[in-house]
Amino acid sequence: MNRRDFLATTAAVAVLPALEARASTVSASARGHGESDFPMPPTRNAMALPVFDAEPGRVLLEKGWRFHLGDIPPPKILGHGWTYDSAKAGAAQGAAAVSYDDSDWSEITLPHDWAAGQLPDPKENVSQAYRARGFGWYRRTIRFDEADRGKYIEIQFGGIATNATVWFNGNVVSHNWSGYNSIYVDVSSMARFGDGLNTLVVRVDAEKMEGWWYEGAGIYRHVWVVKRSPVHIITDGIYADPRQGPDGWTVPVVATLNNIGEQAAEAEIEAVLTDASGHVVASGRGSATITPLDQSEARVTLAVANPALWSVDSPNLYQLRTRLFQGGKQADERRVELGFRTFRFDPKLGFFLNGQPLKIKGTCNHQDHAGVGVAVPDAMWEWRIRRLKELGSNAIRFSHNAPAVEVLDLCDRLGILVMDENRLFNVSPDYMNQLTWLVRRDRNRPSVILWSVFNEEPIQGTPQGFEMVRRMVDAVKELDDQRPVTAAMNSGMFTASNVSHAVDVVGFNYQQNIFDRYHAANPTKPMTSSEDTSSFMTRGAYENDKPAHVIGSYDTNRADWGETHRESWKNVATRPFVAGTFVWTGFDYHGEPTPFEWPTQSSLFGIMDLCGFSKMAFYLHRAQWVDDRPLLDLVPHWNWAGREGQPIKVMALTNLDRVRLLLNGKTVGEQAVDRFVMPTWEVPYAPGRLEAVGYRGGREVLRAAVETTGVPVALRLTPDRAAMAADGEDAQPFTVSAVDAKGRHVPTANLPVEFAISGGTIIGLGNGDPNSHEPEKGNRRSLFNGLAQVIVRADDNAGALILTASSPGLKSARSAVRLLPAKSRPQLESAKPILTVQGIRQSRNSDQPIDPTIRIADNDMNSWPWVSPGEIQPNGQGRWSLFRGKFTPRKTVRQRGGNLVFASITGPAEVWLDGKKVGTKTSAVPGRLTVPIPGGEGERAMSVLVENVNGSQGGLGGIVYVEEK
Repeated sequence: MNRRDFLATTAAVAVLPALEARASTVSASARGHGESDFPMPPTRNAMALPVFDAEPGRVLLEKGWRFHLGDIPPPKILGHGWTYDSAKAGAAQGAAAVSYDDSDWSEITLPHDWAAGQLPDPKENVSQAYRARGFGWYRRTIRFDEADRGKYIEIQFGGIATNATVWFNGNVVSHNWSGYNSIYVDVSSMARFGDGLNTLVVRVDAEKMEGWWYEGAGIYRHVWVVKRSPVHIITDGIYADPRQGPDGWTVPVVATLNNIGEQAAEAEIEAVLTDASGHVVASGRGSATITPLDQSEARVTLAVANPALWSVDSPNLYQLRTRLFQGGKQADERRVELGFRTFRFDPKLGFFLNGQPLKIKGTCNHQDHAGVGVAVPDAMWEWRIRRLKELGSNAIRFSHNAPAVEVLDLCDRLGILVMDENRLFNVSPDYMNQLTWLVRRDRNRPSVILWSVFNEEPIQGTPQGFEMVRRMVDAVKELDDQRPVTAAMNSGMFTASNVSHAVDVVGFNYQQNIFDRYHAANPTKPMTSSEDTSSFMTRGAYENDKPAHVIGSYDTNRADWGETHRESWKNVATRPFVAGTFVWTGFDYHGEPTPFEWPTQSSLFGIMDLCGFSKMAFYLHRAQWVDDRPLLDLVPHWNWAGREGQPIKVMALTNLDRVRLLLNGKTVGEQAVDRFVMPTWEVPYAPGRLEAVGYRGGREVLRAAVETTGVPVALRLTPDRAAMAADGEDAQPFTVSAVDAKGRHVPTANLPVEFAISGGTIIGLGNGDPNSHEPEKGNRRSLFNGLAQVIVRADDNAGALILTASSPGLKSARSAVRLLPAKSRPQLESAKPILTVQGIRQSRNSDQPIDPTIRIADNDMNSWPWVSPGEIQPNGQGRWSLFRGKFTPRKTVRQRGGNLVFASITGPAEVWLDGKKVGTKTSAVPGRLTVPIPGGEGERAMSVLVENVNGSQGGLGGIVYVEEK
């Protein structure tokens, strides 16, 4: 079963018996919400994994990696021969060398963020969450089948934090200067096949920083290997952005084709557009001629009558299947999801989607999550975006960088508008390539409505800034003529020459006090609030305790440059000419701890905390942004022992008309609702039940209540989903809480909890406490203000994943979710690392046997040519040839001994090792030979004396390698 089928068949999966206790909480949540209720959505029965239609020949390369934390300096090169050799192709030195011994490195599976496992250290960078980052090395052995010979082969890295150097078979194939762009490496010309294994090495420099927030460290996004026909569609090679014209909708399809063959090729593409039911709605063909080692474009335009439009509420998608044919046979295929929609930014009336006004209700977000850092599983990204949708948000600004492609897949499918942002403001070739890569990759997506070229650049109000942006806009428009370009400005809008003159939509970071002034001076310029608010809250806290780095959650504490949530939304909502908002931020994030520093290690800006648990701001914005259903939430909790008789500030967050507040059945007061401010009371504390009654049109619509609870007596575990895919990849969060004797959530519980799991792996832990220094890996985490989170990854065996939680003095909790059979995404199998003997040299043929112990002069680069095992080459006349090479066995062979394996030797032969004969082959027929290697340290010298029989050249017809016993 594949993931798409899995999604369809699990929609009706019943909740397991272990989860039935959740039903009472769900029922209460349907009536309204209070802080003492369980502050998360109910368990879902349906699977919601991202669905990927991988192109043929595309497989993950994520298992079987070896990792070393810390840098490994290359050896100091000495001697003429060594110097000469090191300057040649494939001669990388040190840890990048093909023959490097990585046997004592850790074995890991990608994606991987090594910084997520580090504890905060006050000596480390504050902006990077006080996490040590440094350097890391990754190595992977790859085997390609003989059938792959002649194909185009590409390795795709989704993202590496931060700078990276990549080697393939000892050759540098990429230097990458950003942690956010993908790296596509063509290894077709360097690949080995069959027994000739390939070595992929990545050195990561995470000392480099591109941002002032936590950026993680390592290969933290997916890695793929792609195998394509010699004539193929390039990566990101389909441009098919639907557009509406006077005669209806069309999809102009442009396929960029590449040819690595030796002859010019004629190719034809077939483009087929299908709707959500799989029905064909349009098709067409186009052709192109592609010269060798060149690219060409094939074009076709599809006409589509009355498509179902994509919107944030109805994200209707179509699939474009583009197939490449040669000689009537399919050679390549690519699938792209498309959405039909129109949008525009109006300078007077804001944003319009499909001809209807729509206020952008967005959030800014970094890409890290509690417990996993930036290596966020795909299914957790689905969870995060779904949380934003539950908030009432319809847009996201990925701050301040390109997101993972899998995240944009989810935005397309879930209906979230995207401001797609470039990372670094630079028009030099390396950085312009990052910008154009972003546009090429994402220009088909219905979710993407804005390209942002920078964030808050000091030269934004200067002629230099204007000229740089003018060039960036031109590069974007060359690739995409439909979407507007913006820049997130925080000053400089009124200078004589500034960035706002070069962009299509002006983005305001804060600066809300000049909205009216700018609009009056520039009435034809569309504008949006690209970043605003910066209000502080600690989830579950309702009093300021600044010495303890705690901020109360009443939306009264903000940064000097920002506004409260209520002020900011009012400034945007009451101005039709402002297209919308992007609140800083949807989630708390590691790093940039504000307004405190050590020991605080994460921000306090979020509408939700690091785990995605709701703060008061969640209920506030939901009440302001959601109009299609009644909402009523009440804060704070009602556990204030020792505060009897003292006033407690109470807020109702609602989209209703009026709210009446009762304490233990007696009316405290009643207020009309101002949705920009929200009803507030000062209530003398008395234990019991505080209840809000919401009215619309004079009629009671909803009630919400908080109650004084008892002490915690038991733990509770609540998964997000009742079923998971048994594919080794699916992940989900479990919420951990404590309940009293009546089963009520205790919002003030702060208890240590220990976890155990079967059927899966715990990959991250969190509790939303910005001041916590507990490990985010392992099996222990304390509740913070009543909550903690465990992120688990399912095994690849069907059955059940069982998580248990225990805490001293409390009843333990046990939760089970079903692991349903699901087809895993294809993975390139791990090849057992072996040491291939490199740098073998061949003597001139001789009429007499050649001394196997003969030395080669250090400066002799010509009389002993280098040979590649597998290709037998004559070297003059004579009966005898000698082959010499050196190698240092891997650690296990040095310790226990091993075998020197010749995949094929043609002709009778003697094998000498360190001056001693260790093996003999008597037959002239090509054959395999294995000789033992005794243990021992140091470099080994190998000689193979081959006899050329009956005038036929003998030699090494296959690779030579060292294997463990």
